[in-house]
Amino acid sequence: MAWWILLAAGLLEIVWATGLKYTEGFTRFWPSCLTVIALAGSMYLLSVAVRDLPIGTAYAVWVGIGAAGTAVLGMAILNEPVSVARLFFMALLGIAILGLKFSTAAT
Repeated sequence: MAWWILLAAGLLEIVWATGLKYTEGFTRFWPSCLTVIALAGSMYLLSVAVRDLPIGTAYAVWVGIGAAGTAVLGMAILNEPVSVARLFFMALLGIAILGLKFSTAAT
């Protein structure tokens, strides 16, 4: 169950990280509210997941999900550059996330 909670925390990290773009430096009210809510939810779920997972593993997976997902959304909806190198290194990040998941047992 901790891994599913961690996945949800990572997905919320994608939401708040991408939401930062839409807050325009926290000058837009509703995007700022949604970003802060997603951030709080992500942190809360991470704190729940680390009850059963090692903090180093959980944090690395959380950051990896957020980084990869935010990069994909950046390329898909924010017209950020797409290159073979970026895709290759995001694939490596995905492999690292899976490696951490399958090499760590919940306590």
